[in-house]
Amino acid sequence: MINVVKHQPPPASLAIEKLKLNGTYRTEDVGLQIQKDFYNKCYICEDSDITSINTEHFVPHKGDINLKFDWDNLFFVCGHCNNTKLAKAVYDNMLNCTNPAHEVTNWIRYSTIEDDGFAKIKVVVEEVVARDGVTPTVTLLNDVYNGEHTINKKMESGNLRKRLHRELAAFYDLVFKFYLDANLSAAEKLVVRNQIAGHLQKPSAFSAFKIWAIRSKEKYFIDFGASIP
Repeated sequence: MINVVKHQPPPASLAIEKLKLNGTYRTEDVGLQIQKDFYNKCYICEDSDITSINTEHFVPHKGDINLKFDWDNLFFVCGHCNNTKLAKAVYDNMLNCTNPAHEVTNWIRYSTIEDDGFAKIKVVVEEVVARDGVTPTVTLLNDVYNGEHTINKKMESGNLRKRLHRELAAFYDLVFKFYLDANLSAAEKLVVRNQIAGHLQKPSAFSAFKIWAIRSKEKYFIDFGASIP
């Protein structure tokens, strides 16, 4: 999870649809803007390779017309994460990634554990600081990445971890190349450096994991800490 900034003012259709008897927030301008604001990534899992796209109410509207059409309450989310969260009380008062006071990437640590000869990974999500909202957010993230409540959720979480594994493998290939390939010219090494820095930026899939990978080793952080947004 990373911090994002919602575009202002809200898409014009929201005020129009709010006045209708059966108005909808699922309009084209809302969909396109929310996709752009969230970098085409699910705000919970950070997967960018999603085919089931939902517009979620961060705070369940429960029929409240103001919450239903509140632009600040509409988030870009994948079907797996939306269905996992689904207004469950255990996730109430979680961190809001559009609130700059909620330092979501700093307050939660992301890592992975390889298993079965690197064929599988388990995601580890941990609290870094004791702040309001951190515990329910960590609980949700663990359920999203490692959920086994039902067979469908188990399979969905497994597929998500596979995509995460592939993305991190490509990232670490660049890191190892930067540090271990003695044949790189200065120009080639600069290219690799820029590629690593690109992986740390907000549009990159699973960027919170990559940021914490850089933070995990002093040498990495010395060389690339300045590239962390």
